[in-house]
Amino acid sequence: MKPHMLEDDDDIKVGKFYGGLTLVGHKSISTQVPIRTLEAPDLLTIPVNQQIGEAGEIVVRPGQRVLKGETLAVPSQLISAAIHSPVSGTVEEIAMRRVAHPSGLDALCIIIRNDHRYEWVERAPVGDDFYNISPHDLRGMIRDAGIVGLGGANFPTAVKTTEIDVRMLIINGVECEPYISCDDMQMRERAAEIVCGAEIIGHIVKAREIVFAIEDNKPEAIAAMTAVVEQDETGYLRIEVVPTKYPSGGEKQLIQVITGREVPKNGLPADIGVLMQNVGTAVAVQRKVYHDEPLISRVVTVTGNGVHEAANYEVPIGTAMADVIAASGGYRDDASQLIMGGPMMGFSLPGDDTPVVKSTNCLLVSSEGELHPADSHQHSPCIRCGYCVDVCPAKLLPQQLYWYASSQNFERLVEHDLFECIECGCCSYVCPSEIPLVQYYRFAKSEIWQQEAERKKSDQARERHEAREARLERARQEREERMRKKREALKKNDDSAASDTGKDSKSDAIAAALARVQAKKQQHAVTPKNTDNLTQEQQALIAAVDKRRNESNPSSQEEL
Repeated sequence: MKPHMLEDDDDIKVGKFYGGLTLVGHKSISTQVPIRTLEAPDLLTIPVNQQIGEAGEIVVRPGQRVLKGETLAVPSQLISAAIHSPVSGTVEEIAMRRVAHPSGLDALCIIIRNDHRYEWVERAPVGDDFYNISPHDLRGMIRDAGIVGLGGANFPTAVKTTEIDVRMLIINGVECEPYISCDDMQMRERAAEIVCGAEIIGHIVKAREIVFAIEDNKPEAIAAMTAVVEQDETGYLRIEVVPTKYPSGGEKQLIQVITGREVPKNGLPADIGVLMQNVGTAVAVQRKVYHDEPLISRVVTVTGNGVHEAANYEVPIGTAMADVIAASGGYRDDASQLIMGGPMMGFSLPGDDTPVVKSTNCLLVSSEGELHPADSHQHSPCIRCGYCVDVCPAKLLPQQLYWYASSQNFERLVEHDLFECIECGCCSYVCPSEIPLVQYYRFAKSEIWQQEAERKKSDQARERHEAREARLERARQEREERMRKKREALKKNDDSAASDTGKDSKSDAIAAALARVQAKKQQHAVTPKNTDNLTQEQQALIAAVDKRRNESNPSSQEEL
């Protein structure tokens, strides 16, 4: 099967994207030798957060022995990724270390001492049986493996593959940025793994067709991929060779080239039935399913005139960049700067002591004067020439974004679609004033994200405060209601007791009066019949007493 060549007059499939540049590739520097495997160093520094989204939750502790492939951190939220140990060894410490980031700031890292035994955790590969596994379970396997997009976006692959019933799955092998060749070399040497990984992803998202997109400046990769794709006679797989133009490897730009359709503004490729994955990501998925191997290494291009032996290396995640440079023969005398990524979208590093992470696709060591002078921090004022507008593939107004970013007018930046910028660097490349425009945009984005994060924290704090106040008010009302009911119950008991007490007092008074009358009657109850057994003297004495009593109390006599 001959690969389909997209030409300008192909009005059936081909599309064009606005702007862009034709650049010198410089790719042959690093494609003269096969991919080399770099042995893991004695000490590996593994950042906990290596992807878009939240950092994972650490599940190991200092002093703990871990095996190769063992989980070090699990996803903490939906947009998060697991981290695994590339070696067997001991967790030496968990501490802040400098990482590869434009800010140059430290981040939380897990430091592992390699014991060089490379003992694996227990594994259970699925292999060809993946067709009998549900998409949900396969996504779970990919999530557990910590696989993210290896083309530069670093978005968790399991989340990106939640869309199902995709019309077209595009495997991106364009790799349009100069100097970078890791995808090119993988297509040359690992074509079968790429195709297999693509079929697994296609099964997950129920894709109707899979398209492998390759730039026409990669003939060896095209040949290798074609040889594998030709084995499929169903038409499910096909190769599209696209013209070499930067940034044709951008997600929205490549979709427009392949399908002739534009992704809606502020939309996603899934909105038009398309999903895109990188060739390196496809290899990582294949390794997980067929070998139960998590993402613990990646192919890194080491290139530039500032290094002795440019090549591509399979590098364990967490390896210091200095070790990778050393494997390439070290720096040349005229080496001027170290860039992670390519000359257009990469960023300079303050040193080579930072670790290789999942997003490290290239280490570019440039010599003096090798790269475009726009890398300089010195620039002239904007002259409003409009060159940046002509080359912007996102159809933005870069000069306006520059003015708003330099004045920190973030509200206007959002209104002018700052976040549609893909940071391709075309505007900086053509700027006659040598303004590092992309740096301004990155700064503005980070500030807006920071403000948004602070706003969310403030809103959450306010909501928690309001919830607490409402909870306290409910508790106060419930307490007052309980006290009210208690007071009513006590009053009712008191009234009842008082009523009962009044009745008892009256009855007691009557009973006491009757008792006194009865006692008085008993006091005078002596009658002659009761004196029958007395002596005459006693009878005479009683009669005398009665006589005196009657004389002193006539009324008693009357009563009797």
